[in-house]
Amino acid sequence: MSFVEVSADSDFPIQNLPYGIFRRSGASEAPRAGVAIGDCVLDLSVISDAGLLPARLHESRIFHQSTLNAFMALGRPVWRETRAVLTRLLSKEEPTLRDNAELRSRALIPMSAVEMLLPAQIGDYTDFYASKEHATNVGIMFRGAANALQPNWTWLPVGYHGRSSSVVVSGTPVRRPKGQLKADDASPEPPVHGVSRLVDFEVEVGFFVGGAGNAMGEPISIADAEQHIFGIVLLNDWSARDVQRWEYVPLGPFGAKNWATTISPWIVTLEALEPFRVPGPAQTPAPLEYLADSDPGSYDLALTTDLQSEKMTKPQQISLTNFKFMYWSMKQQLTHHTVTGCPMRAGDLLGSGTISGPTQDSLGSMLEISWKGSRSITMAETGEERKFLADGDTVIMRGSCVGDGYKIGFGECAGKLLPAHK
Repeated sequence: MSFVEVSADSDFPIQNLPYGIFRRSGASEAPRAGVAIGDCVLDLSVISDAGLLPARLHESRIFHQSTLNAFMALGRPVWRETRAVLTRLLSKEEPTLRDNAELRSRALIPMSAVEMLLPAQIGDYTDFYASKEHATNVGIMFRGAANALQPNWTWLPVGYHGRSSSVVVSGTPVRRPKGQLKADDASPEPPVHGVSRLVDFEVEVGFFVGGAGNAMGEPISIADAEQHIFGIVLLNDWSARDVQRWEYVPLGPFGAKNWATTISPWIVTLEALEPFRVPGPAQTPAPLEYLADSDPGSYDLALTTDLQSEKMTKPQQISLTNFKFMYWSMKQQLTHHTVTGCPMRAGDLLGSGTISGPTQDSLGSMLEISWKGSRSITMAETGEERKFLADGDTVIMRGSCVGDGYKIGFGECAGKLLPAHK
């Protein structure tokens, strides 16, 4: 328990303590690091200046920096030590911060008074395609049931390189893209340049790489992979399906995916998620030796997606899925990413790929929910129908792990779709 008041339904109890970068709303002050506790942000720069953190963190002024990259690079022993110190400082039994009214007033800032920023300088961004249900659904739509999964899919985590420059923090509006469009692959008509009509969301979880990184030419083993995972965020990989349909052969998505990716602002650590660790789905055939992992590699993390049009007064839930459905784990994704010797750096972001479950209500994209536009969902409040996203729609993703009397949450991963430029 914390001396800071935390409501029963809060995403941020003392068991969580996720990291983020913030500044006071409307203030001309430098961004800095904080952790979430209840409805407050604990300003780590203030705690550091008070000499309450390990000496190396205080001396380096690491939490005064505008990104978490340097802290991410320090590795799991430092992350664990810092978490233990923060947990002690915020506990109701510890008087150091609890009984110092002046320090407490400077260190604890209401969340309603801050602006959240990207938590890291993202050097590289890779997105995977690691949900078997999602890959099967998409394969059936475009290739038929007999060829739903490509021959390599059950042997390796399929991925592609995205654009870190278009990763934005929750609350940032995104604009409907334009691109090359072709009505039908069999049509003799040439493609045209136009506004994407089939804009979609994708429910994903992203993880940030941490630790010292691997040297070029030196892969990360499956046994060491978790030492290189700092923590996770919610991720919406916005997609233009009509652009994607024309461009994706032979090298996969390009412009259809490079225009916007939204992440939640708080990075939840693996230590906070540890009580919710579960095995992933059975993998058949057995992975090759470098990907074989006998330890549970997933988490029981429920993921909801709400949609709110400009006519609606409140959002409507349209998807409820779970991270535990992912076929390829984060450890396997990171290991495969580096098997060639690709160097990873603190602050790199890896996306899980769309997370879909086995039922209609657990699908992680409008492409699947509408089954390629063949069916609609109805907004109960207004009667509006959706096959894909309309201008003005806001997509809101949330995630939580439910424990005994508490939950580990992420806050919102939200974005509003603006009309294309004329």
